[in-house]
Amino acid sequence: MISQVRSELTRYLRTETVGGAILLIAAAIALLWVNSPWGHSYTTIAETVLPIKALHLELTVADWTKDGLLAIFFFVAGLEVKRELVVGELADRRRAALPIIAAVGGVLTPALIALAVGFGAPGMDKGWAIPVATDIAFALAVLAMTGSRVPTSARVFLLSLAVVDDLLAILLIAVLFTTTISFLWLLGAAAAAAAWWLAQQRRIRTPLIYLPLALVCWYALHEAGIHPTLAGVALGLLTRVRPDPDEDEAPATRLEHLVQPISAGLCVPLFALFASGVPLNGAVLGQLFTDRLALAVILGLLVGKTLGIFGISWAAIRLGIAKRPADLEYRDMFALSVLGAIGFTVSLLVAELALEGSSVELAKAAVLITSMAASLAGSALLLRRGRVHQARRDARGRQPRLDRDMEEGSTK
Repeated sequence: MISQVRSELTRYLRTETVGGAILLIAAAIALLWVNSPWGHSYTTIAETVLPIKALHLELTVADWTKDGLLAIFFFVAGLEVKRELVVGELADRRRAALPIIAAVGGVLTPALIALAVGFGAPGMDKGWAIPVATDIAFALAVLAMTGSRVPTSARVFLLSLAVVDDLLAILLIAVLFTTTISFLWLLGAAAAAAAWWLAQQRRIRTPLIYLPLALVCWYALHEAGIHPTLAGVALGLLTRVRPDPDEDEAPATRLEHLVQPISAGLCVPLFALFASGVPLNGAVLGQLFTDRLALAVILGLLVGKTLGIFGISWAAIRLGIAKRPADLEYRDMFALSVLGAIGFTVSLLVAELALEGSSVELAKAAVLITSMAASLAGSALLLRRGRVHQARRDARGRQPRLDRDMEEGSTK
């Protein structure tokens, strides 16, 4: 009986809609908590250090959720992208090119708009990088909750461009905010990743090999000075997605079924809980639409992301460089581009790294408000597109029945 309940819970958490709902509830709790009379307790917990002295790691609770637990989510994302690249929608090179091109447009355009709007404002020498990243977890959560009736290729497109987008953002962080990179530790991370790939090629299945390699890769990247969530993406992409003749399912499929419920039910909600706690006091809200730094972040995210992702995608498709995802229309792609303006994770991280003093909270509030606006606008567009697609499916379902009725009538 207990195993059956556990199995049902696992299946429940594996569904996109439930995982998205848990994520958004966690974010709402954080926002209410930090802006309540008990907000100091939120800050105290988030800033509590949980050290591993043997490894000289001294990360706060918030850091562990951001650098540690989120790496598990990125691992699942890497597995999904690898599967789509090899046997799915992105196996077609021109279709695979589109999310990469869209991600580049979604990074460059917000940066240029932010620089134009905030040029000369204090902190903009590095603050222009705040609106360049799409929050993959939040964007997929909103898509899962409001875009269930749009074609499945929508999720593949958004997931792929968000992964590439975050990789580009992580590279920006490494260039702008990393004073020194330890190439020795970087070599160690590469060695661990290579060992993972070799174990996959040798058909080794025991977790006693893979778990230590994953921890070593994560730790080595952390010590190298590079965002350690990159380890999750790398190892996911190095995992086999084609089953052998004697296998019921490929390693990537097995790992995804095993890890995704943990990611959806624990890792991502905890991350959301400690990433979404942004104070929204009157002084901060009053400056949101007057301060040039805040306007640069708002317009960079909302306008830059939408135009950058959709505009370059449209151009690439029209020029024949890339191919539009199966069953997706331009209006669907525009709705997904609006979801690209959901900043959160990396945007909040860049704000902390690039700014000081009150500017940090102002930029964080700008990211939060813009992400909420993008969520609502994107949801409305997706719901409308979902109704259109559902009406077409219903019409296609009715047509065979009409044909059969006509055939039966002609034989009578």
